[in-house]
Amino acid sequence: MSLGWPVVLTDGPIGMRPLRQRDAQAWRSVRARNVEWLRQWEATSPDPENEAAPTYSAMVRRLRAEGREGRTMPFVVTYQDALVGQLTVGGISWGSLRSAYIGYWVDQRVAGRGIIPTAVAMATDHCFSIGLHRIEINIRPENMASRRVVEKLGFRPEGLRPRYLHIDGDWRDHLSFALTVDEVPGGLLRRWHASRSTSTS
Repeated sequence: MSLGWPVVLTDGPIGMRPLRQRDAQAWRSVRARNVEWLRQWEATSPDPENEAAPTYSAMVRRLRAEGREGRTMPFVVTYQDALVGQLTVGGISWGSLRSAYIGYWVDQRVAGRGIIPTAVAMATDHCFSIGLHRIEINIRPENMASRRVVEKLGFRPEGLRPRYLHIDGDWRDHLSFALTVDEVPGGLLRRWHASRSTSTS
């Protein structure tokens, strides 16, 4: 069984690769212009006075360590070679569970171009290729853009998780979506491309 990390994934102009220290300037630039757009969807600390936000360097060191230990796959998402977002495969469990969850964000300037659905599909296929069985995505009910991502990809709704995650100053409900390897025998990316071809024909 291979942990499948580090890895580089590509599909046309869309790429995914490990987050690096030298991405600092591009990462900070994208984040700075998307602060307001992302605030309502991103996890926060329930104890901000005692848990300061990590620096970029500290975040990368932590994520790289978790990647080496097989717990996380911290990707940046690129479009035409420019950093436009981030996708993290986290909570990787083996044994009898063989599951993980995916979280992501994208620059508002390129939202709606199919970048994140493609990235999620590539990450899901990679996880299944190394032996994981189930991928989960949890989304605030109000986040319609993110809900469209899982709907386009055919993730199965599994119900509501009340007060599941601390976001924007409070514990927020989340809808849970999942997909198992047997539900996409030909691969999720292939199914995603097929669905886009059908919708445009």
